[in-house]
Amino acid sequence: MSQRLNAAPVVPLIAENDPARSVGIADALAKGGLSVIEVVMRSDDAQKGMEAIIAQTDGLIVGAGTVLTLDQAKSVLDSGAQFIVCPGLVDEIVEYCLDQSVPIYPGTMTAGEVQRAYALGLREVKFFPASLAGGVPMLKALSSVFREMRFMPTGGVSAANLGEFLALPSVLACGGSWLTPKEAVAIGDYAQITRLASEAVEIADAAR
Repeated sequence: MSQRLNAAPVVPLIAENDPARSVGIADALAKGGLSVIEVVMRSDDAQKGMEAIIAQTDGLIVGAGTVLTLDQAKSVLDSGAQFIVCPGLVDEIVEYCLDQSVPIYPGTMTAGEVQRAYALGLREVKFFPASLAGGVPMLKALSSVFREMRFMPTGGVSAANLGEFLALPSVLACGGSWLTPKEAVAIGDYAQITRLASEAVEIADAAR
């Protein structure tokens, strides 16, 4: 996963109820050069979409996002999720994933939360919501103290500021839903999603 993110440090979010559309979105993102995908568990059928992507695509690393409880973490892992992303830091989810050797990116936005994640043994965390939590200046401040930590900013990241985030050495990758706009998904405009993915890869290459 680290190799994939080094090559294309952008993790698109898929928030879709329909499994067929989920697969179409994933294929479109892959065509644009993005192969690490986070399917957010924000609806009852989101997990079915994740399962469909895993079953019907090749070469993608597919994870589950918006994981809120340990039971949910166990369920998505049973469905084939290869990594887990949480909006916040929950000790029991982190400890379980570490015990299972599953990459876990819990959400942090304060020095206390980052330090807690560090104490649990993590060296990579989500920074969420990135824009509201202080953006690039906050990341620079946190990185000066937690020199071993790497961050995945998500929330308020877009093509307009992606390069600024990725220019920070402490940023592992950026996550975002701007790559999968609802309007494009609704009409099946997968070509637009591929264009946005390709644009993100170009921005990332220029920033790194």
